[in-house]
Amino acid sequence: MLRKLQAIALDCADPVRLAEFYAELLGGRVVTDPENPRWVEVEGFEGTPLACQQADGYRPPAWPDQQRPQQMHLDFDVDDLDEEEKRVLALGATVLERTDQIRPGANWRVYADPAGHPFCLCLH
Repeated sequence: MLRKLQAIALDCADPVRLAEFYAELLGGRVVTDPENPRWVEVEGFEGTPLACQQADGYRPPAWPDQQRPQQMHLDFDVDDLDEEEKRVLALGATVLERTDQIRPGANWRVYADPAGHPFCLCLH
């Protein structure tokens, strides 16, 4: 019987860099294992831990193009889209779509982390 989700793992080229991004974003810490440098975890924040896994030949998703599909994405609740956008951009994210500006009533925006994985900031 499954009891809980242990971690969410994201493939990437540079697991330390991606883990640092999410650790800063979530107020967590980067946990490395010298015996397995291809696997880096982000812990110490509320929610399921994230793991960043080095994948040889990694190619980021091409959102929203399905030639290289996103496969999954993360959603984060925020209180202020504009303020959190400034913060994620300063940490190295890029804007994919300011959905709230093109779809009336939308309460989210889409970004890519430094490895190209899409994620959303959702107005809580």
